[in-house]
Amino acid sequence: MIDIENVSLAYAGRGGPVLAVEGLNLAVAKGEFAAVVGPSGCGKSTLMKLVTGLVRPTTGAVRVNGAAVSGPVKIAGMAFQNANMLPWRTVADNLLLPLEIVEPYRSQFRSRKAEYKARVEDLLATVGLGGFGHRFPWELSGGMQQRASLCRALIHEPSLLMLDEPFAALDAFTREELWCVLRDIWERLRFTVVLVTHDLREAAFLADRVHVMSARPGRIIETRDVSFPRPRDLDVCYDKAFTDIVRDLRDKIAEVRKA
Repeated sequence: MIDIENVSLAYAGRGGPVLAVEGLNLAVAKGEFAAVVGPSGCGKSTLMKLVTGLVRPTTGAVRVNGAAVSGPVKIAGMAFQNANMLPWRTVADNLLLPLEIVEPYRSQFRSRKAEYKARVEDLLATVGLGGFGHRFPWELSGGMQQRASLCRALIHEPSLLMLDEPFAALDAFTREELWCVLRDIWERLRFTVVLVTHDLREAAFLADRVHVMSARPGRIIETRDVSFPRPRDLDVCYDKAFTDIVRDLRDKIAEVRKA
């Protein structure tokens, strides 16, 4: 699904170009759940922008689903640390927004609006928000807003879901609850996921493979397979094999921070 080959990206800076990533290589298979971790400022968010076509590489190539990325990738959904819901629209109308602006849904929106509204209600029910579609975002808790944000990223049934620390601002219990929500949706639909996170437990619980980035300019320096059987229960987080993976990832990131 994703092929990043020898990519570098330099941003314009006051003192000259600043390399965000250099020699970046990454391959993610169709249907895979991949996580990307690394020290702050290593280029994780830049990687997200490269894959979704929000920025173009200075050198190298980025391909998604076999096609070179030359602009925004329509088959991708995105969710971020902040839910970014429009406060003047109801939850349901926030979810409908991608269908109003992304083709081919945009041109069919009026004729299929009843179908799309049913899709919204189905997704909200899936994440435990059944009956909240008529509410406004400011009437929901932070965790509920993040559930709605995840639904909005999935409403147009993307083949690729890009997640940029979507649970970082939540308390520990809500975060783990949403891990399970995401796990269950992914188990059912099996889209491709790239999760950028600072939470190493989150990465190990959710992902098939965890990629570790170096300090800036970022590149992948290690990939760790996570072989725990699926579906995973939160109890796996207390297994020694799980804590060993988390510790190894933490040690690797501490090592690259000193480099």
